[in-house]
Parts: sequence; C-alpha cells; structure tokens
Amino acid sequence: MRTWSFEVVRALATALVALYAGGVLFVVIAPSVTRLPADAYTRWWQAMNTDMSRAMPPMLLTCLGLLTLTAVLSYGRSKPAFVAAVVAILLIVVTIGLTVSRLEPLNAIGDTWNPDAPPADWTEVRSRWQRLHLVRTFLALLTLVTLLAAHVVERAATPSSATPNPNPSRSAELTAAQPKV
Repeated sequence: MRTWSFEVVRALATALVALYAGGVLFVVIAPSVTRLPADAYTRWWQAMNTDMSRAMPPMLLTCLGLLTLTAVLSYGRSKPAFVAAVVAILLIVVTIGLTVSRLEPLNAIGDTWNPDAPPADWTEVRSRWQRLHLVRTFLALLTLVTLLAAHVVERAATPSSATPNPNPSRSAELTAAQPKV
C-alpha cells in the first residue's frame, strides 16, 4: 500500500532527476558548442561552470535526500520503487564522485584560462571533459530510466479492478441492464 507522502516524495525525486538529466543532456546534444572557437568556448565554459557550481550541488543533494526518503517510504510496500530508489541513489553517488574527482579538476583548469589567449592544449582538455561529461550524462539518464521503469512496473502489476469506479451506481445499472444469456 502506498501513501500520498510516498507518491509526492517519489514524484519530486523523479522530477529533480529529470531536470538534472535534461540539463546535462543539453550539453551533449548541442553540437554548436563543440564548434565554438577557443575564445567563445572558454567564455561559455567559464559561464557554465559558474552557473552549474551554484545549482548542481544543492540539486544533487536534494535528489539524494528525496531518493533516500523514497527508499525508506517504499521499503516493504513497493519492491520496484525500493530497488529503483536504491539503484538511483548509487548512480547519483557515482555521478557525484565522477564530477568531483574528474570533471571539477578540468573545470578548475578551464576557469584559469584567459579567453583571449587560451593554452595550446585547450582542445585536448575540452575533449577529455566532453568524454567524461558523456559518461555523466549516461549515468543521469540511466538514473531517470530506472525511476521511470519502476513506475511502469508498478502500473503494470496493479490490476485494473483496483482502480476505483467514480460512479458505482451507474456500473450497477449497466450490469443489471445487460441481457442474461
């Protein structure tokens, strides 16, 4: 049996994960970014670092909190939701680990660049960042798919007769009006 608090917490967790996944996916599917010249790319990267370093830590920590609460509320009530929440927590933790250990050091390097005179190896650093960001994006999308799959599995497992009839008297009338064979 699920409660409204479980449904609200899980919906918020899924929405935040979707927002995160969409944000990181945008960078991957925006081909114009990879074609920018060095000065424009450096300015874009530095601006993104500023915005993302403010937004992502609270968003990901809130995701972790909501996913943990989802796991706690679903324990013993909904196996798909519990398993999905635990897997999503692990994926977000891996994403955070990848970001802190590999991507943030590259961001720090890019933040020191002079946009009007980027270093000679700027394309190499950009390529490393983009490969790691692609992994992060895959993890974010996998997290979202995991949470959505739990919703689908639960819906499929719920018998249609469990859906309350909004007008039971009308149902009784229709059943009574059917000819007996």
